[in-house]
Amino acid sequence: MVQQKEVLYDAERGNITIALAGDCMITRRMSVFREERFLSLAERLRGADVVFANMETVVHSYNEGVGNVSYGTYMTTEPALLDEIKWLGVNLVSCANNHAFNYGETGIQATIRHLDEAKIAHAGSGGNLAEAREPAYLDTPGGRVALIAATAFFNEWEAAEDQRVDMAGRAGINPFGFEKSFVLDKSSLQALRRVGQVLGLDVEKERRRNFGAHGIIPGDTEEQIDFLGQKFVLGESPGVRTVCDEQDALQNLKSIREARRQADWVIFSLHNHELGGAALLTAKQRRELEEPADFVKSFARRCIDEGADVFVGHGPHFSLGMELYKGKPIFYSLGNFIYQSGSLRRLPAFAYKRFGLGLEATASDFADARWGKDNAKGNPGNPLALQNIIGHCEFENWKLKTVSLVPLDQGFAKPRSQHGRPLLADETLAPKIIERIANLSARYGVKVRFSGGVGVVEVG
Repeated sequence: MVQQKEVLYDAERGNITIALAGDCMITRRMSVFREERFLSLAERLRGADVVFANMETVVHSYNEGVGNVSYGTYMTTEPALLDEIKWLGVNLVSCANNHAFNYGETGIQATIRHLDEAKIAHAGSGGNLAEAREPAYLDTPGGRVALIAATAFFNEWEAAEDQRVDMAGRAGINPFGFEKSFVLDKSSLQALRRVGQVLGLDVEKERRRNFGAHGIIPGDTEEQIDFLGQKFVLGESPGVRTVCDEQDALQNLKSIREARRQADWVIFSLHNHELGGAALLTAKQRRELEEPADFVKSFARRCIDEGADVFVGHGPHFSLGMELYKGKPIFYSLGNFIYQSGSLRRLPAFAYKRFGLGLEATASDFADARWGKDNAKGNPGNPLALQNIIGHCEFENWKLKTVSLVPLDQGFAKPRSQHGRPLLADETLAPKIIERIANLSARYGVKVRFSGGVGVVEVG
């Protein structure tokens, strides 16, 4: 007779529920609303041991920090609103994304300080690169949970920098670089090479290389050339290839191994705007792109190989399919969770200048210029940006037992004062959202059926 191992702690049983949400761009209160489908969503979230979201904003008061150079929206979440996401159940967040540095190093430090004061565990940013890459830990009844968070969409100056023995590091985000190359056939590559010669681009590269002030200038070969800062390579058919920066990959995998030794459960979060697939060559609108870039898929599987229990992606502002790899869930994009970027009170002058607006312009003038008075342009004009999912994972005895995809309605085509707050999708919209995700997930061999208002994933 096999003797059962004595269980001292509940966490030894390997039972935990993890709810995963996408981009949180909160600018308004949540707890005042009373719609049944909103309260049901809040109750569902609070029932999980872990509720993750990507904090795609700077948590600061408007007088903390100076606007960085940004061609997106300068996001601000005022510190008091952290109580609102805690009310929803959120207790673990990523701070690695393209909005984290909207207000520079001061904004990074303010976000860290306010999250610490609110007792919300966070990863992905820090006072230097080592801090930005280290895991965050959250203690739950189901065990200790680690989060490592990185972003593949960033400007070079937004990345945290290493600390040296003789110089301090720089505050910023955990960067995850990748290289993109465009594939051309032999005749097209030769034509591009001739253009470079005629326009003097080749000798310009040589001048820069000889001057030595611009870092490494890549040399051209028969099979690849650098053209206006982009890499073109020889191949049989046109396409776009992406590969991760191997040093960034190795350092983040190292963080996973560290977390694996310190925690019971490990989550890796990657913020990324890069999409892939054959549709890159034909799609006229971003919403027609349905796959993550190649480097995201390959690295997600490496994370699982290294010990992560969950890989969660976000960034495109709409949901993508999911994969089950070695019995572990990979969510390529959960889309938006709270999407209120149009409800800001103030923005830096640079934001207005982009649209030819002067010093008398208001935040509403900016929103009208960027998205249109009826929110018809950009992400607010894309219904997929306001019809997303939450991934709800239940583990039992250390194995994935269930995955539910919870469909959200975030008020597409509603007035700016209304849209962006999530509710459970109704009986008309919910099956449509799940049908789309089921079709996108089928390419990874994952079967999803609609039942009880959610998408039920066939785990095994």
